[in-house]
Amino acid sequence: MRTSRVGVLAAAALLLSACTSTITGTPTAGQTEQLGPKGPVPAGLERYYGQPLTWRDCRSLSHDDESKSAFGAKGVECTLLSVPLDYAKPDGRAISVGVLRQRATGEKVGSLLLNPGGPGASGMSAAVYIAGKAKKTALVEKFDIIGFDPRGVGVSEPRIECLTDAEMDAKRVQPEADTVAELEAENKAYAEGCTKLSGGPEVLANVGTRDVIRDMDVLRSALGEDKLSYLGYSYGTRIGTAYAETFPGNVRAMILDGAVDPNEDPAQQMIGQVKGFEQALDAYFAQCGRCKVTTKIELEALLTPLESSPLAVGNRKLSLSDASTGIAAALYNDEYWVILTKALDELAARKGDTLMLLADAYIGRDSKGGYSNLMAALNAIRCVDEPRITDRATLEATSQQIIEATKGTFMADTDPPLPALDTCAFWPVPNTSEPHQPKVDGIPPLLVISTTGDPATPYTAGVNLAKALNARLITYKATQHTAFLDGSSCVDNAGIDYLVTLSPPLQDITC
Repeated sequence: MRTSRVGVLAAAALLLSACTSTITGTPTAGQTEQLGPKGPVPAGLERYYGQPLTWRDCRSLSHDDESKSAFGAKGVECTLLSVPLDYAKPDGRAISVGVLRQRATGEKVGSLLLNPGGPGASGMSAAVYIAGKAKKTALVEKFDIIGFDPRGVGVSEPRIECLTDAEMDAKRVQPEADTVAELEAENKAYAEGCTKLSGGPEVLANVGTRDVIRDMDVLRSALGEDKLSYLGYSYGTRIGTAYAETFPGNVRAMILDGAVDPNEDPAQQMIGQVKGFEQALDAYFAQCGRCKVTTKIELEALLTPLESSPLAVGNRKLSLSDASTGIAAALYNDEYWVILTKALDELAARKGDTLMLLADAYIGRDSKGGYSNLMAALNAIRCVDEPRITDRATLEATSQQIIEATKGTFMADTDPPLPALDTCAFWPVPNTSEPHQPKVDGIPPLLVISTTGDPATPYTAGVNLAKALNARLITYKATQHTAFLDGSSCVDNAGIDYLVTLSPPLQDITC
């Protein structure tokens, strides 16, 4: 039996919060607006740009615990945006993108689009959460807060699906294969399942960042905005960077928080995350003098038995993979450390309830056993966004690079990873993006925020992105993933002032 902890982090970019906030106000049900088109319209897309949007009650679109809570908030309204499945065939099949709006409470400056990361997280649910955190600020006074579910995600259809709920539960307790052939057979079967359940190769070929940014420009136009104001967290920084590169003349302002380095390949990103979570775990133990578990050696002693004997939690089993996922989830923000302490105290008493809850929230399992399509979307988007390895010599070299760079860390594999082709190597369509230096001549000043102790997107990635975009950088000294609207008045005031007035800080600042 083999367990890969590095694999846990390969699927990590955002901890989904179960929190939502109530917003005041009343939407106008069934109101249709046609405000565009605004800005240039690409040839062949005339029927999409400036399209009328019919706003309605959001609750009819809810589909899981998170969306039911968010979409029931007062004052929000929703619509479906029509976009082409394949932008190379604009007269072909149309698909829908879910959009949620919280109207500005005062004199409106414009619309602020946001993406919370993932890839695969719901921007619609996140918009309610973000609007609540920004309550009583100029952000909600001056902007319509706009969240959208990227194509294939959440409300948007067709949805990316790869496994049934029962198969997801089974996969979480299934030990990894012991041979290359067995693991590659599993990875190939997963890719085939995604193809079948998502609607075929044409759907999977058009779910990447390349296509999401085209949808954003259609949405910008339909909202009646000449230029885009955007807030992107984590993977959302990749979307923002790609939009600025593709549509530099359509950018008004962008905050990119918790940056993905546009030049890094997947192996470098994985190594950076492993080291980032190691740093966060060290910081946790450093302040945990009265905890029952105070060292990595003690933690390993509690986790190792789970590899052969998963721990009973009700009628389910907590596997080593789930326990590692739960720990990683709690390391995203030092505010979660009290939960991590409870989880590890329970584990010392041979209980796994809190770790299971953390893992469920991270992976997208609701209280009734249903899964969001977060993990399916993450894998599908990763496979078309990233270069894939199909050459076995390159695979061996890359695996060795990861082993050497992560040796001795908590998230390092308990056994050397099998040199097996991953799911993306069996993906039915080619990747549509590659790591590269962005070419963004002509864009206005942007703002990048990077946190010194960010476990998921290391600080240096934000420094590199700010340099690549010639953007102003806010450095936030903390141990957490992303910072804007998370309690720092220094960060928040600078960011909100920039979005409202288009006046970035005069120089890079540290908060």
